[in-house]
Amino acid sequence: MISRRVFTFLGLPMLLAISAPALARDITHVMGVTSVPEAPVRIVALTNEATEDLLALGIVPVGAVRSANAAPWFDHVAEALAQTTLVGEELAPNLEVILSLQPDLILGNKKRHEAIYEQLSAIAPSVYVENVTGQWRDNLAFYAEAVGKSAEGQAALNAYVQRVDAIKAALGDRVNEKVGLVRFIAGQNYAYNNDSFSGSILRDIGFGRPAAQDKAGLAEPITLERIPELDGDRLLHFSYETGDGGAKQEAETWMASPLWQGLAAVKAGHVHAVSDTVWATAGGIMAAHLALDDIERIYALASTR
Repeated sequence: MISRRVFTFLGLPMLLAISAPALARDITHVMGVTSVPEAPVRIVALTNEATEDLLALGIVPVGAVRSANAAPWFDHVAEALAQTTLVGEELAPNLEVILSLQPDLILGNKKRHEAIYEQLSAIAPSVYVENVTGQWRDNLAFYAEAVGKSAEGQAALNAYVQRVDAIKAALGDRVNEKVGLVRFIAGQNYAYNNDSFSGSILRDIGFGRPAAQDKAGLAEPITLERIPELDGDRLLHFSYETGDGGAKQEAETWMASPLWQGLAAVKAGHVHAVSDTVWATAGGIMAAHLALDDIERIYALASTR
């Protein structure tokens, strides 16, 4: 058993490993190099992406942050996480709960958790990816390496690529369509570009994008008068609804606008509502497959599942 001593770090009791595991590996990540157990079994996931990627690798985390706007888990992971302990919010993990779980590995994210890296590392070996967006495939490969399941991670990525290739072939010339993406959020709406999770799915399949979205970057604010920039052959929209109806109201206001009604995609009946969970907030390989399900539904393709 690893020897540990209790100490206080910024007012919180922490456990500090004073001897390395007998079987350990060095993992290089965005915060440095960390020695992790050869086969960790008590893993805490601090992003929605990491949680579902672990599940796809056959690992149920002992702790995970709340799925965005869920109580507490997204529908597509809820059953698998029945025995998983909630460890706070993605932007505010509960360190005391994490400590109580006695994890042997913590998966975090620099953009969200850089400020608490030292505190997490005092609890258990902690490794980070840079961010969660269109780099989700690289993140899955990293998580797989960190938990000692690189072969399983590669198999999962290969299965995704095979699905994408089959969908691309089934689409035929329709793969050349330009597909726009807009997200409704109370108070501010966003056009999603190529480096977003949703943009990466479209890019993988080979779809074009409206010129204003066919560029690097995650997303950018878009105002009502810029609605024409969304136009293409098809338009997908999703709403980040927090329960106050604000996103729903934004969507209704925009769709009633003459500018929206004048879009070629609207006139052709090629506007499709899709899940915000799937296309924006979940972010992992399970969501990627659900997004492919949506593409098959929208284009009336045979299922490749």
